[in-house]
Amino acid sequence: MSPAPDVPALRAKFGTAVTRHAVIAGDDIVWIAADRAREALAWLKAEGYGYLVDITAVEYRDPELPLEVVWMLRDLGTARDLRVKVALDPKAPLAVDSVVDLWRGADWLEREVYDMFGVTFRGHPDLRRLLMWETYHEGHPLRKGFPLRGHFSRAEQTRQALAANPEAHYSMEELSIAEAYDDLPQEMRERLARGERGNV
Repeated sequence: MSPAPDVPALRAKFGTAVTRHAVIAGDDIVWIAADRAREALAWLKAEGYGYLVDITAVEYRDPELPLEVVWMLRDLGTARDLRVKVALDPKAPLAVDSVVDLWRGADWLEREVYDMFGVTFRGHPDLRRLLMWETYHEGHPLRKGFPLRGHFSRAEQTRQALAANPEAHYSMEELSIAEAYDDLPQEMRERLARGERGNV
């Protein structure tokens, strides 16, 4: 299958920085050298790939294979999709440049990849954990070396979660709403306890 017309143009613009191209199940995938990835992504955005669908990462079972950071882009005008990948050595520090300044929606996507895989996005305005709490020290749960039950015992995980003081992460407005729960009529509290949400 022939590549999308943007792929030869990308190769012409970035030369050997485009390390590989493949069409898999009809999807165009290009691999870019890590040090040119942000520049290539900015060029692709200017060429029409204005919608950032997702950012994720993939770590393979084979420890010899690289960890890949993946950007999924869409050209809304032509309905074309393009996957851009960067291969990183999983034994080295994992880092790529942030694209939050290109796509504002990359903010939480980059934070999720940082949290789950340990990839640092240089230049991110607020790079911190998104799904795990800030003081979580067990590592990155989607890495292949992460044990299914975590590094710590269930008792230690519970101790850490209770010591994390989750109230410190909520605004005064959120806390006041939680405190108002006791002021609700008994019938409403019972319905909420059963998980009912409609017409509360």
